[in-house]
Amino acid sequence: MIDLTVILKNVPGKLADLGETLGRNGINMEGVCGFPLKDEFFIHILVEDETKTRSILEQAGYQVSAVREVLVLTGQPGTNILGQPGTGGKIARKIGNAGVNIDLIYFAGLNRLIIGVTNLEKAKAALGENLD
Repeated sequence: MIDLTVILKNVPGKLADLGETLGRNGINMEGVCGFPLKDEFFIHILVEDETKTRSILEQAGYQVSAVREVLVLTGQPGTNILGQPGTGGKIARKIGNAGVNIDLIYFAGLNRLIIGVTNLEKAKAALGENLD
């Protein structure tokens, strides 16, 4: 899956505009995370089709500042990925012990934990069977 970082003006209605633009064009935000910084709002959206999503956003005048593949971790059917105390720490420790930095983390729909890292292949190797 792909995480796109989009920069919006930090004013009422801008996130709604973004969501409506994507929805009208058949793009589902599989996950979303955002935070304000002064007059801007940085939003991370998780999508399946980077090319189509980026094209739609840019044609609508949105600034896509970053595009990256991310780790997608899921729990077993019927369980929560972080359903036991310490699970998040164990995941982060495995990645850290591999010498990889986590620089993005958020939850997405369907019980998924999204993690952005500085070295995707090393992180995948460190986690092994925990990946979706």
